[in-house]
Order: sequence, then structure tokens, then C-alpha cells
Amino acid sequence: MSAATVNNIPVPGKSSSADIPWNKKKPQQKTVTDWIIDIVIGVLIAAIVVVVLYPLWFVVIASVSDPDAVSNGTMKLLPVDFSTSGYQLIFKDNRLWTGYRNTIIYSVLGTLLNMVVTLPMAFALSRREWKPRRVIMFLLTFTMFFAGGLIPNYVLYKDLGILNSMWVFILPSAVNVYNLIIARSFFESSIPESLFEAAKIDGMSYFGYFVKIALPLSSAILAVIGLYYFVYHWNDYMTGLVYIQSDQFQPLQVVLQKILLAGNTVAAENQSAEIANYAGQIKYGVIIVASLPLLIVYPFLQKYFNKGVMIGAVKG
Repeated sequence: MSAATVNNIPVPGKSSSADIPWNKKKPQQKTVTDWIIDIVIGVLIAAIVVVVLYPLWFVVIASVSDPDAVSNGTMKLLPVDFSTSGYQLIFKDNRLWTGYRNTIIYSVLGTLLNMVVTLPMAFALSRREWKPRRVIMFLLTFTMFFAGGLIPNYVLYKDLGILNSMWVFILPSAVNVYNLIIARSFFESSIPESLFEAAKIDGMSYFGYFVKIALPLSSAILAVIGLYYFVYHWNDYMTGLVYIQSDQFQPLQVVLQKILLAGNTVAAENQSAEIANYAGQIKYGVIIVASLPLLIVYPFLQKYFNKGVMIGAVKG
């Protein structure tokens, strides 16, 4: 017992600093060491922010600056010879709007199919009383390390009749094993088994428990898996490049690549400085056009994303 207390009763005028409770609302006196640590942490955080944000800012200002200023390093923090000619050329191309339409359709429909297939499958594989789950998980995991390859896939899609159609973007990627494992781990570790036992006592089926109890408690994993799938479909470039011949089914990524190549070709064949400027601005403009929708959507899902990626990482 401290000399400042008698029978757990503070003695007036004799309270030591160790006996005074810490009040988070009252500013605490900092030592020199505390100030040094705060400064070091602040400098590190500022450096990390600069390293992360400056490349994004550089792409933005380079897309509206003179390419000569970009290449020779005179452009640092602000645009030089501001011009939106590159964006004007990009948005005048009708192929861009066709690519945007196709990619939005592929991303939305593909993500919906992914969620419909992945979540029930993950829930079934999370049930320990289902004996075949280990064999099925082994077969699914095997596909993560061994695949048929490009030519067998091409022949398979041709035989299925989905070659050169929108379904080649949606059906073959109906389930991703990595996302399936994340969802299964969530159902196993984050939803108490007592809920299922209580639902079973009330006469609820597996399907009823999944729809009425498991899914409403899975907002974090729904956001994370949905974001993973949507980003995959949005950035899908190889599918359109290999399996699509018709321009009307090409996704945005392939369309932007063709616009970029066309701009570089024009700049190489014409010595006009104006055309060269357009080509340089197009190079950075296509990055902004392709990335902007995802940058807009991500902040709304960030809180779920931060929670979902840590699922199963810490267990009590």
C-alpha cells in the first residue's frame, strides 16, 4: 500500500504521481524523449505519404503537361503548359465508350456471379460435419498451382461456344479459389457455432441459416470479396486480347491499349510537335481514365476492406 493511501482512502496533500489516474481529456506533460519520438514518427509518416501520393500526382499533372517538360524533368509539382488535348483525343474516340460499357457489364455481371457461387460454396466447405470438404478443398487448391495453359483454355472455350462473346469474361472466372478460402475462413472463425445450434433447435435448415443469419453478419467479407472480384474484372486485359476478335466485345483495357498504340504510331510517323504532345498526354491520360472509377469506389468500401483483410489473423 502506498503511503499516500490508508485503507484505500487517499490522504489529502500526500498523493504521489503514481496514484493519480491518467485523464485522457487533460493534456499530459511531454518529456524531451516524447517530443523526439513524435517528431521522428511524424517525419516517417510524411515521407510515406509523399512516396505513395507523389507518383499518382505525377501521372495526373503529366497528363495535362508538355511531354518535353515531363521527359527532361522540368515538371516537378505543377503542370507545365497546361493542355487537355490528350483527354480530348481519348474521349472523342467512340471505342472508349464501347469499352467502358463492356467493362461495366462484365464487372457487374461477373461480380454478381462470383458472389452467388463463392459464398454458398464457402459456407458449405466451412461446415465441419460435411465429410467431403477436405477432398474438395484439396482439388480446388490443386488448381491454384497447376493449370491447363493458354492453348487448352482456348480450345475449351471454343468447344463451349463462348469464344468471342461476353460470356468468356464471366463464366470461366465464376469462382476464385483464393477468395473462396478467405470466405470459408470467415465463416469458420467469425460466426459463432452457437448461432447455428440455436437455429437448428428452432428447426431452421442450412439454407435458412445461411440466408437469414450468416449473410447478414458477413458485411465485411461481402465487401472485401466483392471488391476483389470487381477489380479483377475491371483490370482483365488478357481475356480480351486473346479470346476476343470483335471490337464490339473488347473491354476498356484493350481499347485504351489500342488508343495508346495509335497515338504512339501517329507521333512516330509525323514529326509535328503538336501530334507528339498529344501522344505524350495520351500515355498518361489512359492511366487516369482506367483507374479513376476504382479510385472513386474504393473509399466507400475502405472500412469494410480494412476489417475484412484481417479476418482470421488474430484469434482470442
